[in-house]
Amino acid sequence: MAKVVIYTTPSCVYCKMAKSYFAEKKVAYEEKNVMFDAALQNEMVNKSGQLGVPVIDIDGTIVIGFDKPKIKSLLGL
Repeated sequence: MAKVVIYTTPSCVYCKMAKSYFAEKKVAYEEKNVMFDAALQNEMVNKSGQLGVPVIDIDGTIVIGFDKPKIKSLLGL
């Protein structure tokens, strides 16, 4: 199974949609809340080049936003 990391904030609607989709498809993921953690924010910006969330890292491929078709393709769902 792919390694999935999602950078989120608590109020992000698209983050919640992505996490719900992962739960529905039984995809394990690591959540990194960037709201108050400068180190995680820097990590996310270094990977994605931007501050918007969600940023989803699937085996090193970065998906910005809840791009369901791209996520589905990368996960082979």
